[in-house]
Amino acid sequence: MRLSQGPKAQRGQGMTEYIIIVALIAVAAIAVYQYFGQTVRNQTAAIASEIAGSDGTAAKTKAQTAAGSAATQADSKRTLDNYVGNGGR
Repeated sequence: MRLSQGPKAQRGQGMTEYIIIVALIAVAAIAVYQYFGQTVRNQTAAIASEIAGSDGTAAKTKAQTAAGSAATQADSKRTLDNYVGNGGR
């Protein structure tokens, strides 16, 4: 008795490839957010303050500082020997 491995096997393979691609995109998004998350939060706070009619200058300044810090971290070379994450910085 021979089992057919036609369209069902191909659909399963396509789903597996899709899941792998989605996982890689998620990992990349997490990495970008680690570098630029504080900048995005501060820019959003500045926009919200401006929309509410308040002064958003302090949040803008914090966003610029965070962007500079993220750029410095992105330029530094990290290996498994010197990687400590971004939590305490």
